[in-house]
Amino acid sequence: MAKTSQAAGLHRASLPKLHDLDAALELMYYGWRGMTLEADEYLAKQGLSRPHHRILYVVARRPDIAIGSLIEILGISKQALNRPLNLLLERKLLTSKRAPEQHRSKLLRLTEAGRRIEQRASDHERKVLREAFDRAGASGAAAWMAVMGAIADNN
Repeated sequence: MAKTSQAAGLHRASLPKLHDLDAALELMYYGWRGMTLEADEYLAKQGLSRPHHRILYVVARRPDIAIGSLIEILGISKQALNRPLNLLLERKLLTSKRAPEQHRSKLLRLTEAGRRIEQRASDHERKVLREAFDRAGASGAAAWMAVMGAIADNN
């Protein structure tokens, strides 16, 4: 699909500003959509979506993570995790085994297929970030990291 500002309804509208921070809110929204657009298209071709990618992303970086820890990192409920997690397990993108010291706890790990999907989806997002950072320069990238870090710390 050709990349255009109108692709999949993705465009920065000239919405009336009701507050002085509305322009920043719109950039955050459209920026997120712009960053995840190609990754989401790739995931859809795999029969997956954003929640699946978030799970794969975390498990890739924390092999043998307990389900409770995954819930805590993602900031979602057990119920919200259930459906996407079960699909990933059914499709053999993740494995689940009992924790040796806590038999009630299950540990998750990516399979090779899960690792490939996570890497390809994240590569799409990293490409968009790299291009944006290259355009913004080192000081712009550092400022973005500072702003996003402050927002992330708001949790």
